[in-house]
Amino acid sequence: MSENSQRNGPDSGSGDSRGKSPLNKRGGGDPGTRGRTTIADGVVEKIAGMAARDVVGVHAMGSGLSRTFGAVRDRVPGGGKSVTRGVKAEVGESQAALDLEIVVDYGVAISDVARDVRENVVSAVERMTGLEVVEVNIAVSDVKLPDEDDDDDDEGQQRVQ
Repeated sequence: MSENSQRNGPDSGSGDSRGKSPLNKRGGGDPGTRGRTTIADGVVEKIAGMAARDVVGVHAMGSGLSRTFGAVRDRVPGGGKSVTRGVKAEVGESQAALDLEIVVDYGVAISDVARDVRENVVSAVERMTGLEVVEVNIAVSDVKLPDEDDDDDDEGQQRVQ
């Protein structure tokens, strides 16, 4: 009888569950955790740029030189406005760090605008990407005075018509 019991062991298909477990469990775990998601620096830069521009008191993004080149590029057909102007992001697997360069309107409290920009950028980036924003460095490169011409207006086009 002992020979029969040995033949009816795990190899004979007598109902041992070890042979069936891989078939019962397809892919292993929650489908939402299968694979990796990577987010490009440019994606975070666009989100941060849009969030910073939404803050009252932010006149423009970028330094004077980048705004000048941007204004020229905006006038070229197909050039379009650059949402990432004045924004630099470093994105890791779970964290992001941002550097922003802004121009503020004359008369606003710069520290309040900087705080509001930080809050808005952190909120938008974390909500949309799930990344932890570890720092948002803000450089105020200029103040827009009420009587100054705007780099983004169409004066150059009017002169050349």
